[in-house]
Amino acid sequence: MLNVVITGGAGFIGQKLAAELLKRGSLIGPGNQPEPISRITLFDTVAASGPQDERIVTMAGDIGDHGDVLRLIGHNTHSVFHLAAIVSSGAEADFEGGYRVNLEGTRHVLEACRAITMHTPRLVFASSVAVYGGDALPKTVTDETAQRPTTSYGVQKLSGELLINDYSRKGFVDGRSIRLPTIMVRPGKPNKAASTWASSMIREPLSGVDAICPVRPDSPMACLSPRRTVDAFIRAHDLPADKFGKDRALLLSGIRVTAGEMAAAVERATPALKGANRKIGSIHWTPDAAIQKIVDGWPGATSSDRAKAMGFTVDAGIDEIVQAFIADDLDSQIKSLQSN
Repeated sequence: MLNVVITGGAGFIGQKLAAELLKRGSLIGPGNQPEPISRITLFDTVAASGPQDERIVTMAGDIGDHGDVLRLIGHNTHSVFHLAAIVSSGAEADFEGGYRVNLEGTRHVLEACRAITMHTPRLVFASSVAVYGGDALPKTVTDETAQRPTTSYGVQKLSGELLINDYSRKGFVDGRSIRLPTIMVRPGKPNKAASTWASSMIREPLSGVDAICPVRPDSPMACLSPRRTVDAFIRAHDLPADKFGKDRALLLSGIRVTAGEMAAAVERATPALKGANRKIGSIHWTPDAAIQKIVDGWPGATSSDRAKAMGFTVDAGIDEIVQAFIADDLDSQIKSLQSN
């Protein structure tokens, strides 16, 4: 019976991941065989609201506090999905806070895992394509592209990857880092991530609310849907360690979509919603030089032959991503707006 921890468990992907784990009911355990999940602990700065299941336990705490992390991860912990982070522009604006959460918090998780003596826990770390950076980036980042982050967030994520490689080399954890492109469409409200506009300009109009896009229409983004992201976390966890080798960091492929193409996909999706008498919001193009600078330093697409060979999949296109949001999250998004 497996005990699983999800840091950042109150967040959107943490909640989606927990729900999918409950649905599947098992993961690969220390014996490299599927084992039933007996408990999933959702850890975040605030108590998570669900999913409602007797296997779910919630815990509020601070990932930057070593004592809190030691109380979270103990000898009966088998698997950790480490998603907790201060996002990109938030880490750039709050230098100390970004390093405390994104770097020290990751070290706390690793140290708690190292203290486990009865088995070697599996650790899946949410890294980011922010580990790449600079004006010299190719249009498509590949497995061969060097990691030269140009933001504090990117430096913190790359540092986490290197720590996981080292702790795995020592046999303290069985770690895997996945470099995520922009995950969209996220329900809820805009956050401090520099990429938040990518979800907002789809989520808000389809929910009947106007959206602001702070970047040029030709600005590209490497994108991956929540469905594919959750599948990637679970696949990364369950693959044998020898599939990763010495380098435990894996780039995920993300399709190239410009802001203008996102807006066009919203237009293509609206006739069916208008037919259901739903209000559609507008997109307002409002340039923000600071956000544009950050986005310009990111890859416009990612393509990993290594991930493809390991069975990781990508979305067919931006229309598939939009339709997945409509099917999975639009109704709850509208209800949330109406209740506020």
